[in-house]
Amino acid sequence: MPNERESAGPSNSDQGSEVSEAQIAVHWREEGYYYPTAKFIGQANASDPAIRERFSEEHFPECFREYADLLDWDQYWHTTLDTSNPPFWKWFVGGRLNASYNCVDRHLPKARNRAALIWVPEIESEETRTVTYGELYARVNEFAAVLKDFCGLKAGDRITFHMPMVPELPVAMLAAARLGVIHSEVFGGFSGAACGDRIADSDSHVLVTIDGYWRNGQVSDHKVKADEAIARAAELGGRIDKVLVWRRKQGEYLSDTPMVPGRDFFVDDLLKDYKDRIVEPVSMPAEAPLFLMYTSGTTGRPKGCQHSTGGYLAYVAGTSKFYQDIHPEDTYWCFADIGWITGHSYIVYGPLALGTTSVMYEGVPTYPDAGRPWRIAERLGVTTFHTAPTTIRMLRKLGPDEPTKYRYSFKHMTTVGEPIEPEVWRWYYDVVGKGEAAIVDTWWQTENGGFLGSTLPALQPMKPGSCGPGVLGVYPVIYDENGDEVPAGSGRAGNICIRNPWPGIFQTIWNQPDRFVQLYYEKYNRDKNSTDWHDWPYFAGDGAMKATDGYFRILGRVDDVVNVAGHRLGTKELESAALTVPEVAEAAAVPVIDELRGRVVEMYVSLKPGYSASAEMEDKVSKALEIQIGKIARPKSVWIVPDMPKTRSGKIMRRVIAGISNFGEVGDISTLANPDIVDTIRHHVQAKKLAQGDVGRELTKEEREEIEAYGSAD
Repeated sequence: MPNERESAGPSNSDQGSEVSEAQIAVHWREEGYYYPTAKFIGQANASDPAIRERFSEEHFPECFREYADLLDWDQYWHTTLDTSNPPFWKWFVGGRLNASYNCVDRHLPKARNRAALIWVPEIESEETRTVTYGELYARVNEFAAVLKDFCGLKAGDRITFHMPMVPELPVAMLAAARLGVIHSEVFGGFSGAACGDRIADSDSHVLVTIDGYWRNGQVSDHKVKADEAIARAAELGGRIDKVLVWRRKQGEYLSDTPMVPGRDFFVDDLLKDYKDRIVEPVSMPAEAPLFLMYTSGTTGRPKGCQHSTGGYLAYVAGTSKFYQDIHPEDTYWCFADIGWITGHSYIVYGPLALGTTSVMYEGVPTYPDAGRPWRIAERLGVTTFHTAPTTIRMLRKLGPDEPTKYRYSFKHMTTVGEPIEPEVWRWYYDVVGKGEAAIVDTWWQTENGGFLGSTLPALQPMKPGSCGPGVLGVYPVIYDENGDEVPAGSGRAGNICIRNPWPGIFQTIWNQPDRFVQLYYEKYNRDKNSTDWHDWPYFAGDGAMKATDGYFRILGRVDDVVNVAGHRLGTKELESAALTVPEVAEAAAVPVIDELRGRVVEMYVSLKPGYSASAEMEDKVSKALEIQIGKIARPKSVWIVPDMPKTRSGKIMRRVIAGISNFGEVGDISTLANPDIVDTIRHHVQAKKLAQGDVGRELTKEEREEIEAYGSAD
């Protein structure tokens, strides 16, 4: 019964209203099921229901041999999971392999001439570049020779990349992995100072960057950030010896920043001395670190999530095969940035480990217009599409009918990065997927390596707003603040945790093992002296609820819950209610300090093209929250703004608008893609508040810190 919906269970609209301050009130109703097509099921990698039994808890941890056996091992492991030093789990102990070999070399006999990467530049008239597996092998070896012989890097050393979406980035990553050098890629949109923090923390002595790249129709000078990064790292005691600079266009230098003699080197000049060089891949222990991925908070020391070689690579290969349903003959496009964990796992390591074709796009989704993604998909014959709710909402706002104009055909689509609202999910399914593509709504985090919650696309029906059950071999649970399990179907929410280790879990926070234990394991640890993994649940920091069918609904970060008169309202539920208003394109909920109720909600919304701000529109949004959730959620104010302050990856920076609503500090806005919008919103909102006599009050230190930290996961 393809595309047919049925009820998933009773509504939760009347549940959860009587809650203590420790609980999150839930008013979301359960949505109906959508089923994959017979055509999709017939070709799916995971179409045999027995796979769920193979990964049941009874077969843990040996079930993950199935993932590890997707790789080529130099030496097989003797212990699948070592729990002797919890929670510093070790996977596939005794095994040895090389990640670069597994992503490149081993595919050459059958796929030398198959496209490994297809790179699409932002400027539409510029030629698309295809890198075959044979060409990727040559390029990775040559750059590895540069790192080894020119830079003197060896296994265990660290290297920092500050790169945008260009094919030279996966080349550099795989070259470092070939040598066993631990790489740390910093998102290209981050400031030089943010890069410098990460250089110092990782103790990197080599920085790889680029002169410039295209962004929103303009050339962005990127090399300028290298000098800022090096200066910042030096302030923190770090040292960079060499800066390797790729050139975006051969023979041109797109930066106004001069090269520093003796420190800065053009990569294309260096490569002339290493042409056709072959570097044998270094056989690494399975538990050896492969890369560091720094999480992006607003305050405090960055957290360098340390990911292993064997466990991580096995996990992303397995989840890419069974959840992304990647086949070698697919043309797969993850519309994310390699600067985030999604790009590491599901642009580079997962797809290339399976020998498929992975598409990369340089620029913004809507340049020169909102039809650009669908033109690319049509031209390249993309079969699998993977993007974030932020991008989906943006494309829905600016080009709601654009997908209907192009003749592409997706078999599978992913949503990743944050919960997707049911209204947005339905547009993604009906319009982008044309009612034919299977959708996996995935939940996971930088720390996790790969998916934690999702439906198996051929075996479990889709349900808008719910990521689904735990993925194969992962056993989630919801605990309340007392450590008691919140039962499925209770209509109550709590803290979602994972009861067991899995191969993709990060090993530690780089050089901060105590912080690792304290942040992720201390809260629900039952016995700090135990070596039984059952005593060490992983605390994800997200609020969630579990339906009677075992599907989880993620409510957002626990820290982002708004406590209104003792009712803890989840950010995502509030925003989803606002998005049921047809004219609303984007919504953000923020807390405002209130003398009477402690905290109240203010909603920020932007409208679809063709609609104008009005008092009637504000009232429509307020009523939607009241109808969907209840009078407790009626916002103090609804602010209709021309655009939201967004990061370069498209995420709304809620802490900025929370600061504006509370007459507080907006914090660092250097990573915003549209920093000018901040003053526009501030003038509009604060002028109206002052005119109404709402000047707030001076916040206490604790309140100020709460507001400044709100939405820090963005």
